[in-house]
Amino acid sequence: MSLTKKILIALVLGVVTGIILTFVPEAVFSKLDTYLLTPVGQIFINLIMMLVVPIVFVSIVLGTAGLGEPAKLGRIGIQTITFFLVTTAIALCISLALAFAIKPGTEGVFDVSIADYEANEAPPIMETLVNIIPTNPVSSMAAGDMLQIIAFAIFVGIALAILGDKTSGIHRLFNQANEVLMYLVNVIMKAAPYGAFALIASAIGGAGLDAIGSMGAYMGTVILGLFIHAAVTYTIAIWFLGRGNPITFYKGFFPAMSVAFSTASSNATLPISMKAAQENLGVSKSISSFVQPLGATVNMDGTAIMQATAAVFISQVYAIPLDFTDIILIIITATLASIGTAGVPGVGLIMLAMVLTQVGLPVEGIALIIGIDRLLDMLRTSINITGDAVCAYIISENEKRKGKAG
Repeated sequence: MSLTKKILIALVLGVVTGIILTFVPEAVFSKLDTYLLTPVGQIFINLIMMLVVPIVFVSIVLGTAGLGEPAKLGRIGIQTITFFLVTTAIALCISLALAFAIKPGTEGVFDVSIADYEANEAPPIMETLVNIIPTNPVSSMAAGDMLQIIAFAIFVGIALAILGDKTSGIHRLFNQANEVLMYLVNVIMKAAPYGAFALIASAIGGAGLDAIGSMGAYMGTVILGLFIHAAVTYTIAIWFLGRGNPITFYKGFFPAMSVAFSTASSNATLPISMKAAQENLGVSKSISSFVQPLGATVNMDGTAIMQATAAVFISQVYAIPLDFTDIILIIITATLASIGTAGVPGVGLIMLAMVLTQVGLPVEGIALIIGIDRLLDMLRTSINITGDAVCAYIISENEKRKGKAG
């Protein structure tokens, strides 16, 4: 049986088990979750996260060096950032249109008197941009600061590309390191079905049917937005920009999407998403190694859909109307916020607080969606990493047609 089928079965069993666990006594679920589900899921996440920093650094160095001359690097970089910003803006427009049409937060349905949420302060956009250049690369790697790691890796890759044969030994060392890391990814993926089962059963069992049911309209709006973005925006991009078959693309990328769904972390899924893109979709290694790690840090279409829907939802719950200026502010702020959104579970709520503050909505409203955010986090992470892969696929296919891909 293929790994894809094993993961799919694990996802289904995890959902069924999670629903069953919502009916058992809280004490029983707590014991199962504490001593079985959470440890198994956490071990799987830790195994993947163990490889994230070295894979990001090594792959970005090789990807940048493989792109060759700085002019090509600049061209690929501009195409990548442009694709990310445009698709994020489209995602926001889709979610805003759905939220205003469906009206998931109809006034009077929710009790906002008990809503209480203390927002962590989101970093200012300019501070995020300035801090991209690390003062201590080793410290950045230890802390897992992805933007800084990527910046340092790009500098190293450019140096390797310019120095050429003078650094052939170091270049070979990076290639060998990449082989070791990819081997470890293959080994860890054997545990993916077990990790996916445990994570999903824990998430659904912990949320409870009441929490899920009471937020059905909000959940449905977010899920519909995610589905439309994947089925329309990405499909059109694959078809017309990449001249590929969307069905073949999604079939080949499904293993990565399923792992993203279970881990709710773009960073944790990065090794698997790169492997799927390169081996199943034929994406050039140099382009995949540059685009996908960058996308895991700065491209968050799924998160943007959640932020826009949540902003409209909270405005409707509190009966605070949003005018045209507020809508434009949501689009701009959420697009820029995606640049500073780390690819780890739950951080989207911090960015949401920034969006709400920008348009004058009560941050306390976030408390209304916390109960089910983990479930939606899993879905939007799948969309996040799919957008990265779509971008890498399109650029790779276009470069191949030009005869310039590495």
